[in-house]
Amino acid sequence: MPTPPLTLTLLTKSSRFAVVALDDPSADYNAAPYVLHAGGREIPTDKAINAVFGLKPQENCEIYASRGGERGPAVAFQTLPEPVTLNVRDFGAIGDGRADDTPAIQAAIYCCPEGGRVLVPEGIFSCTCLFLKSRITLEIARGGVLRAISEKNRLPILPGRIEGNDEYSEYLYGSWEGSPLSSFASLITGIGVSDVTICGEGEIDGAADFSNWWNAENRRGDPGRPHLIYMNRCENVTVAGLTLKNSPSWNVHPLFSRNLGFFCMNIESPEGSHNTDGINPQSCHGVQIAGVRFSVGDDCIAIKSGKLYMGQTYKTPSECINIHNCLMYHGHGGVTIGSEAAAGVRDVRVSGCRFVGTDRGLRIKTRRGRGEGSVIGGIVFEGVKMEGVLTPFVINSFYYCGPDGKSDYVASKSPLPVDSRTPRVGEIVIKNCRCTDCHAAGIYFWGLPERPIERVFMENVAISFSENARAAVPAMMSGCEKTSRKGIFIRNAREVILKNLEIENADGEPLDADGVESLREDNNVYR
Repeated sequence: MPTPPLTLTLLTKSSRFAVVALDDPSADYNAAPYVLHAGGREIPTDKAINAVFGLKPQENCEIYASRGGERGPAVAFQTLPEPVTLNVRDFGAIGDGRADDTPAIQAAIYCCPEGGRVLVPEGIFSCTCLFLKSRITLEIARGGVLRAISEKNRLPILPGRIEGNDEYSEYLYGSWEGSPLSSFASLITGIGVSDVTICGEGEIDGAADFSNWWNAENRRGDPGRPHLIYMNRCENVTVAGLTLKNSPSWNVHPLFSRNLGFFCMNIESPEGSHNTDGINPQSCHGVQIAGVRFSVGDDCIAIKSGKLYMGQTYKTPSECINIHNCLMYHGHGGVTIGSEAAAGVRDVRVSGCRFVGTDRGLRIKTRRGRGEGSVIGGIVFEGVKMEGVLTPFVINSFYYCGPDGKSDYVASKSPLPVDSRTPRVGEIVIKNCRCTDCHAAGIYFWGLPERPIERVFMENVAISFSENARAAVPAMMSGCEKTSRKGIFIRNAREVILKNLEIENADGEPLDADGVESLREDNNVYR
């Protein structure tokens, strides 16, 4: 097989870095080793997407790739201007891991002129919460750590809802799992800011563990736990290069925001850490997540649009989302949609990713009560590799987490009246995916009997089960029993097309379908 050309594409640039992607359709998060050349530097890499730091403002740059004596064409660009760098140490930050550096860093942020850079250098800078302003860059340099102070009585609170003086308008600040609820301000908080870059080769450490934020006592009550990065009604925000770890809850939570890019990050939380999702866009438009490595205690990426109040009041779906060349290394779901999706999720494309050891791969979760505006559709899942995933493909219309999740209304498998509370799952397309060493089930789709899944198209999908498969619950729903090596399970769908599927080493009948109005199989192999 011929080696693909070493062509690069520029994904984004700033004053001090650029993100380039190798145009290799065979790559996922990784690619065959090669070398990036930038400004006389040679950067060996095996990543499909790389953030190249160490550039200078308004510099004419060329970056090209080489492998084994072969050189690809250069991508040429000019970095952005930057009028000044404000080092937080010049504002009084100590960086010894003990002093509270919040006032000094906050002063640097507020003093920074448009287009300027606030630099957190090498050291451990302890902070409560930092509030961003528009048109600046916050960079955490290599060896620099922004570490959260986790004492609750020192953290500001963002109110969930504040009524306007006209008695009609409202202002939403805090958010917790799809509802406008009071929450602690996050380590980095942006409210209504635009044209912001958060970047660097350093770390953001939420300092959470099982003795503070993750223990049972601190998981209950109000306010909600903070995030590492929270963006509310923000626009044109880029986050690149950083390692995020030990978040009290969701690592990154954009809400009602537009034109967001997340590149070449490393997001880490230990197994069993509660609600430590990686990136959770809620009611956001235009999101790119590329070259990010996840290893978290909950979903790696969860796309949402709020619970019923938020969906009916603001009618803002999450849409135009592109996820590619990421590594999901442990987590409940690789890419999850819902369950708080009352305003809908549409136009989502996931490609060239690799999932290793996650509980589920593509995970769509919804339930009665999410509302008629909760339409999940236009989801394309293509060129994804999975290894050791319990259940690669799940559509669950009876998701049971939350206060009402185990009610008879949610759990009933009998048809109920269709009304304003009934959600909908539209078209789902899954192509060119390979899943090895699976455990519980390969495909597990269960739609509502009163509103079946509208259309599923699967083509060129190979699923093989581990010889030592362990039994597990394929979907989090009442009445769902543990399974092992169950091939294809489908309930309640209007149209299902299965083309060129390979199911290997399944137990029992490979296809178990009921309540499917139109099921078409074409050239499938079950062995």
